[in-house]
Amino acid sequence: MAAKVKMPSDAPPKTTWWRDAIIYQIWPKSFYSANGGSTGDINGIISKLDYIKSLGANTVWLSPHYASPNIDEGYDISDYESINPDYGTVEDAERLIRECHQRGLRIIFDLVINHTSDQHKWFQESRSSKDNPKRDWYIWRPAKYDEQGNRQPPNNWSSCFSQSAWTWDEKTQEYYLHLFAIEQPDLNWSNDECRHTIYKSAMEFWLERGVNGFRVDTVNMYSKPMDFPDAPIQDKTKFIQNASSLFCNGPRMHEYLTEMGEILDRYDAMTVGELPCTPETADVLRYVSLSSSELSMVFQFDIVDLDRSPSDLFVDVGFNLNIFKDITNKWQTFIDGNDGWTTVFLENHDQGRSISRYADDSPKNRVASAKMLATYLATLSGTPFIYQGQELGMSNVPSSWQANEYKDLNTINYLAEKREGGAGEKELAKMLATGINKLARDNARTPVQWTSGPNAGFTKEGVQPWMRINDNFKQINAEDQLQKEDSVLAYYKRILALRKEHSDLFTHGRFLLCPTQEEGIFAFIKRDRRSESKLALVVLNFSDKVVNFTVPQEAQLVKLTLAIETHETSSTDELEPFGAKVFLSV
Repeated sequence: MAAKVKMPSDAPPKTTWWRDAIIYQIWPKSFYSANGGSTGDINGIISKLDYIKSLGANTVWLSPHYASPNIDEGYDISDYESINPDYGTVEDAERLIRECHQRGLRIIFDLVINHTSDQHKWFQESRSSKDNPKRDWYIWRPAKYDEQGNRQPPNNWSSCFSQSAWTWDEKTQEYYLHLFAIEQPDLNWSNDECRHTIYKSAMEFWLERGVNGFRVDTVNMYSKPMDFPDAPIQDKTKFIQNASSLFCNGPRMHEYLTEMGEILDRYDAMTVGELPCTPETADVLRYVSLSSSELSMVFQFDIVDLDRSPSDLFVDVGFNLNIFKDITNKWQTFIDGNDGWTTVFLENHDQGRSISRYADDSPKNRVASAKMLATYLATLSGTPFIYQGQELGMSNVPSSWQANEYKDLNTINYLAEKREGGAGEKELAKMLATGINKLARDNARTPVQWTSGPNAGFTKEGVQPWMRINDNFKQINAEDQLQKEDSVLAYYKRILALRKEHSDLFTHGRFLLCPTQEEGIFAFIKRDRRSESKLALVVLNFSDKVVNFTVPQEAQLVKLTLAIETHETSSTDELEPFGAKVFLSV
């Protein structure tokens, strides 16, 4: 179906609708198969839109679903204007957009434009010869040679997947840059023709079809220092070194994003950027200031990285509530006194499940933990993101799973590197049962647990899903929770409804971290920015003990009433293990 071309005169006025969005992320491969295949599909997503709307979400984020060899689960795109045939067709995607809009839902797609697949026609042309017109659409450099005449990459950069960021091409006798997998060559954004073709093919093609914006992958990596200096030596045992300080936030990033912003403004479209290696709030504000028209908001990774070792992202260093509070306070107060905006999230397709990392996924405390984390998510300022299955309290995979059950390239490469380094099977098994089991991206990518029946209702009986379903699907599934008023799913609906009812407090309010009380307690106040006397008190128990709390002095000057709680208790100043209460001023 031909898309209606939107002329400039038809463009809607620029708004900030995305500040009141509640966004539900779908990882299409693992969401739901309506066609009875081994993977999810677009028709399956359409069939679950009423479920998503009933949860309280008003925006859908669809992770990569484009044509791809799937080396990196769709983040290696071979055609921005085509759909992975496992998921459907362009016509199916257009119908998904229409079906969302008919229900009052907006929809955003993933925008992966730092790199393409090596199967993309642009790269196929680029690598065909040094004088091809698209040669400069990617980043090619000649080899260096050491004193013995051995060929070396152009610099010592490591890719994000623990290998050299450069791969030698025999045909044209040069290296090409890839910050991720070998099969994901980086585009050369300094080439004007390349950059504007990206805008047309990856952005405008879908904006014309009604997409309401994008989650932007690796949004601060497009501008590289084109002299490609060596990275500082941090690990003397290796040639390749972490170079993120060089390839993130490069010299032309804001120029490029301003160009993108001009396009997005014409469609009143939002963006949420993945912004790694940018810890300073002043630097972040440059990206998300409303007046700059670059990005609507960004993801900061402090919270989802707090239990990872900085030197080895598969080593679990444990959850620290005080650090968790400090990070929350940093990004909640970040928006005070300026025109920036922030995000709230605990899970996505790249993270282990939050209930297994920050609370307790044991049968005893699983339901309470999921509700408590939902309370945290729904009462903070900014735009909240809910990842598929999070609303059910889905957890990490069992620690007993073997290496062959893990499908993610990052996990596979990590284990291969450890084997090459001499790790034995017992040591690898320990890695699997501890750090990998807690932190691997695979934990979030198991199929959604819809029923307690065959294949958890993800696909029809007798079909082998692309990835093993979590063993606990009989205890954790949507069909069961839809029938229970005290389920995790039912609580999500109530807490999100409360957020919408009091958006001046929870979405737009001013955050105040309360002094530490009993061990395990996280308490904060939300104030209406227009009326200091209108407030909410949120009290969370991150411990496995019953604890008492004291109403903070800042909330004692108003009369409070209990608005929602995870457990029904007779005492207003007591919290059950992993419990939560929200009070509102009367």
